[in-house]
Amino acid sequence: MKLYSYFRSSASYRVRIALHLKGLDFDTVPIHLVKHGGEQHSDSFRAINPDELVPAFSDRHEGRDVELTQSLAIIEYLEEVHPEVPLLPKNPIDRAYVRSLALAIACEIHPVNNLRVLRYLTKTLGVGEDQKNAWYRHWCEAGLAALEQRLAADARTGRYCFGDTPTLADCCLVPQIFNAQRFNCDLSRMPTLTRINQACLELDAFIKAAPVNQPDAE
Repeated sequence: MKLYSYFRSSASYRVRIALHLKGLDFDTVPIHLVKHGGEQHSDSFRAINPDELVPAFSDRHEGRDVELTQSLAIIEYLEEVHPEVPLLPKNPIDRAYVRSLALAIACEIHPVNNLRVLRYLTKTLGVGEDQKNAWYRHWCEAGLAALEQRLAADARTGRYCFGDTPTLADCCLVPQIFNAQRFNCDLSRMPTLTRINQACLELDAFIKAAPVNQPDAE
């Protein structure tokens, strides 16, 4: 297995957590999103992912080469091929619920705060640094506040987002909290998310996946 990753990419971070939770060995191929004009824009990486985004993932399964992009698709593939440490509940209703938590982060919060969106705000639209950061905090805090409301009110919330075993939802939550803290978001009204995040960060898989522990960490 090979993961094309950037240490601070929250989407790459999600996949690293999933790989470590499942105890899978993989090689990291660092793709620096800032240096050299952004290595994701190179011809060699565009041949792997024309979207010029990380993560990208390669594997070989049942005699076939596997080339995947999009973090949740990669994690779903790992879930199907390596089900021994499940990241989704067995019950279809609960599976859908955990997916909805993950998608709330990956499809609602993250896209409007992606590096290329923030760059467009500053480089193309001429938005100032303070305004850019305010944009980030607005959308991140709004999305996390909604997630806090859901988890605080749901009886299925345990030590983690769903029960007492990490799931796909936790794989998405921890990287988003990491980014929220980088941008000084106000998490004081989100005690459930803060508690779950701390519980996750005590696990070996999350420690290994953390940005600071990556080979390209700065």
